[in-house]
Amino acid sequence: MTSIAKPLDVYWFIPVSGDGSYLGTTDGHRPADFRYLKEIAQAVDRLGFKGVLLPTGRGCDDPWITAAALAPLTERLRFLVALRPGVQSPTQAARQAAALDRISRGRFLVNVVTGGNPGELAGDGIFLSHDERYAHTSEFLSVYARLLAGEKVDLDGRYIKVKGARLDFPPVQTPPPIWFGGSSDPAVEVAAEHVDVYLTWGEPPAQAKEKLDRVCARAAAHGRKVRFGLRIHLIVRDTDEEAWAAADKLISRLPDHAIAAAQKKFAEESDSQGQKRMSALHGGRRDQLEIAPNLWAGIGLVRGGAGTALVGSAETVARRLREYQALGVETIIASGYPHLEEAYKVAELLLPALGIGAERHGAHATQIGEFGVSGTGARVAAAAS
Repeated sequence: MTSIAKPLDVYWFIPVSGDGSYLGTTDGHRPADFRYLKEIAQAVDRLGFKGVLLPTGRGCDDPWITAAALAPLTERLRFLVALRPGVQSPTQAARQAAALDRISRGRFLVNVVTGGNPGELAGDGIFLSHDERYAHTSEFLSVYARLLAGEKVDLDGRYIKVKGARLDFPPVQTPPPIWFGGSSDPAVEVAAEHVDVYLTWGEPPAQAKEKLDRVCARAAAHGRKVRFGLRIHLIVRDTDEEAWAAADKLISRLPDHAIAAAQKKFAEESDSQGQKRMSALHGGRRDQLEIAPNLWAGIGLVRGGAGTALVGSAETVARRLREYQALGVETIIASGYPHLEEAYKVAELLLPALGIGAERHGAHATQIGEFGVSGTGARVAAAAS
């Protein structure tokens, strides 16, 4: 698959549903205030991250509006914006994608999220079964992608019908890449036929390999190749011991009844195969959370979707990420609680260990002293010796 000689691309996460220092409690909660989201976006833009993911759903502030507001406030950051087929027509979605690509000067990416909660989808007017939703997604993408590639499109499909659809205002990229995730067979088929980058959640490497191999095989059957990304949380500290202590702290105020309620909700309300795979990793139990070396499932006790974190020193986490890279993963979409502070820890500790240099603009020498680049402490120590 992919050579591990090429550095990974590392993206971060914009928490449009809120943030905090502890899971499962209001202690230390930070609402998704735009001023806070701007702080995160500008920090990761400066720190050397390649881009950011903005999720979608009932519990999220709108990712498209948020990305459009953040794009002019950043310089290099790419915006991977979640899109739910069925909420709007593919033609309208393509117009919005092209506009956001122009506003950001070619920094737009789309993450297609078919959705796995029938109750939430019903609130958006989507009443299709699990497999039908993916069949609809396939038709949606066949229109959306062709429009952004500059084609005029006619489609008389089962779910979508358009005649003479076109874009008069094209995107900067032709077309902006399509990202997508899903573990079921219908989802894998959509990925194989339509998408550029397939995302997997942080399952143990052997399980992730099985899924990526399935996508590769199906894509080959369509005469295509698909690139891969990993969506995962990171807890990185100076030592492994400090990182595990931070993981324990993250769930230290999490009551057992909150775990039980969350797991019940996931089981009863979601028909997502990916969510079932995530929940099965820990079974709702606190005593079996390290499901593979340095892979911790504590976040999935109460968080839907991506529920695992890599925990350890920069060297440890870099080594584990390279295990996924050896499977073909090229991009890491990471997050950590709280997202502002953890972005700095990942940038200062992990990115150098991955061979990624921060591109900070406006850097300058500080005054001689504790953080002085002239190295007062080092000179004093050298003189004393």
